[in-house]
Amino acid sequence: MKKIRLLLIEDNRLVREGMVALLKEQPDLKIISSSANGDALLRLRGLKPRVVLLDMGLQSHSSLQVVELVKREVPDARLIIMDLVPVQADIVEFVQAGVSGFILKDATLDDLLRTIRAVASGVDVLPPPMTGSLFAQIAEYATRKGSGNPFKAVRMTKREREIVALIAEGCSNKEIATSLNIAVDTVKSHVHNILEKLALHTRLEIASYAHRSPSSR
Repeated sequence: MKKIRLLLIEDNRLVREGMVALLKEQPDLKIISSSANGDALLRLRGLKPRVVLLDMGLQSHSSLQVVELVKREVPDARLIIMDLVPVQADIVEFVQAGVSGFILKDATLDDLLRTIRAVASGVDVLPPPMTGSLFAQIAEYATRKGSGNPFKAVRMTKREREIVALIAEGCSNKEIATSLNIAVDTVKSHVHNILEKLALHTRLEIASYAHRSPSSR
């Protein structure tokens, strides 16, 4: 069996050593190096990792710059970002830089292993709350266009765009329902879908998105 060569960069010693201990038990994985501050980056070409597990919040390095370095030094390497709750702006930046997957730090070991194996095989992966909407569209856009505003690639229905525009104007659910002649519960359902598609958490974030992306309205 050809093992998946893993490089772990995580500056929390407890987390790093715990992950190494757990991953070493997997017969198809091989930890080739683990580092707190990116020292292993100096030996990237010699290490030849297939998958790099990278903490998004490194204290001594910019994680985004680490991604760019890895992609430059080892183009075939696949990167997985680890974070508590990555926000949409971070997701966009890291996808455009070449990241292949994200894993939440409160994920189960099974989820981590599935993510590593899937990414190693060439699949792009996001945590379940973010899949099926934003990531696939951003990844497709970033690959196709290479630049510009990837949020323009997020596909929303005409009704969803109407609601985004009204939220941007400061309308409440009741006001939106009256304006569009639909039930308040229907508005709530659309708002929920919009939040999921854009990987956002609040109406304020929807309004901010709309003001940044006029074409969304």
